[in-house]
Amino acid sequence: MTNSKQKLHYSICVSGAAAGLTVKKSHEAAFELGKAIAKTGHILTTGATVGLPYYAATAARQAGGVSIGFSPAASLMEHVRKYKLPYDCYDFVNFTGLHYVGRDLYLVQSSDAIITIGGRFGSLHEFTSALEAGKPCGVLIGSGGTADVIQSLMNLLEPPHKNLVVYDDDPDRLVAKMINILDEKYSDLQKDIDKHNEHWFLETFPIPHRSG
Repeated sequence: MTNSKQKLHYSICVSGAAAGLTVKKSHEAAFELGKAIAKTGHILTTGATVGLPYYAATAARQAGGVSIGFSPAASLMEHVRKYKLPYDCYDFVNFTGLHYVGRDLYLVQSSDAIITIGGRFGSLHEFTSALEAGKPCGVLIGSGGTADVIQSLMNLLEPPHKNLVVYDDDPDRLVAKMINILDEKYSDLQKDIDKHNEHWFLETFPIPHRSG
């Protein structure tokens, strides 16, 4: 039997402001980011919050994609009642119980790449955490806030992994750039997977057959 190629599905985080001027300015662009990630067959991750991440998550769901939210809350009750956050646009919500600061780190570490759109200090925290962790970082320039000061900060502060940061003012092109970086990063893994069928791991851990 000829093995068909199994495509890797990357988790791409959209990081942006929950409120403020950049939400008004860039909510349509956030929607386009979510739609682009879904249409390329990859997984959208966000901080399970309102504002720009909510627009991206809503678009991903509407486009038939997978949307995963990482909540600061420890339960659905706390997510809705204490934090007053949405849950309708997610296929799954990971209730981290880590509050906002811990949630940000967990979200970044659980994603293969991050895209910053607009944003305030929380988005800057997610960006710097991703950069320090060696994650590919996309920046939607022209979207205001954090996204529009990152280039200046990169020039001033001599950051690590500067080559992993890419910029564009078009959501579709930016998502395509991120996928190209991830394809290159995971090319060796893709080659290994291509040598096997989709259940390659069962060669080591076979499914037991039930008798009778």
